[in-house]
Amino acid sequence: MEQAEGWIIENNVLGKEFVFKDFVTVIQFINEVALWSEKYKHHPVWTNNYNKLKITLFTDSENSITEKDYQLASKINDILEAKYICK
Repeated sequence: MEQAEGWIIENNVLGKEFVFKDFVTVIQFINEVALWSEKYKHHPVWTNNYNKLKITLFTDSENSITEKDYQLASKINDILEAKYICK
C-alpha cells in the first residue's frame, strides 16, 4: 500500500495535523482539498480551530484504511507543498 509522508495511523484512521499562518489560509486550503476530494470521490473528516487543521481519512465502506486514503493523503501533501507554507 502507498505511503503518505507525515501521515500517521492513530485509532484506526490515517491522520495529519497542519498549522497555517492564519484562518483565511486554512479555509483556502480546505476549499482546495474539498475540490480534489470530490474528484477522488473520497472525503476527509476535518477539524479546524483558527490556524490549526486536523484531517483524518478512513474508508467507511471497507471499515479500514485503504489505498484511497493514501492516494488522497498524497494529493493533500502535493497541494500543501505547491501552494502553502505551514508553521
